[in-house]
Amino acid sequence: MEVDRVDGRTPNQRRPLSCSYKLLQRAHGSARWSQGDTTVIAAVYGPKAGTRKNENPEKSAIEVVWKPNFGQIGRDEKEKEMAVKRTLQSIVLLTVNPNTTITVVLQVVNDDGGLLPCAINAACAALVDAGIPLKHLAVSICCGLTESESVILDPTKSEEQSLQAFTYLVFPNSFLSVLPGDPLSVKSDPLEHGVITSSTHGVMSVENYLFCVERGRSASAALSDFLRKTLQQKVPNNSS
Repeated sequence: MEVDRVDGRTPNQRRPLSCSYKLLQRAHGSARWSQGDTTVIAAVYGPKAGTRKNENPEKSAIEVVWKPNFGQIGRDEKEKEMAVKRTLQSIVLLTVNPNTTITVVLQVVNDDGGLLPCAINAACAALVDAGIPLKHLAVSICCGLTESESVILDPTKSEEQSLQAFTYLVFPNSFLSVLPGDPLSVKSDPLEHGVITSSTHGVMSVENYLFCVERGRSASAALSDFLRKTLQQKVPNNSS
């Protein structure tokens, strides 16, 4: 069933992207990522010597600080912090700088839907800007399920509020690095359906979830291309 969207997009169409780097002088790396009218600025500090109690001193520790655009941080923001932290822990080479802490501060500038994917994309771009060693890049997108059980890509805030359910998905930036097998893996890390991180709100069937994963995976290829292009523009080509 065809879905009419307020902004005129097709069900499979994501919002325009923009990304810029080196916005904050005191941070070791920073990036501003926008998906439509949703914007997040990520700042990376570190690696700094030492880790918190209960952290493994043989690895880098990841600390994520979420700063909303207004009001106090609550349960929802804490859950987003944890989702970003789990994602970054899976892509950062934690053994390169043992007994250090990498702090990622996420400042929400505007939220018009898909806030967590926007924050994850911003964080990944900022880690690259800071020169943090990564196993691979990652990109994130939101897929929503309408009341008529149609799947739409990258919903706005108003669309999210009317959806039956929606899921935030994080994929490795290149599916050439996803090895077929059981389970799927990226450089020895297990991935279910090729997904690094998944967070679902509302109720959807397994069939609809897998359909969202396929839609998200297709969209992530374009996100990966965009991220690579912004990085190529940032880093001079010294191959010659």
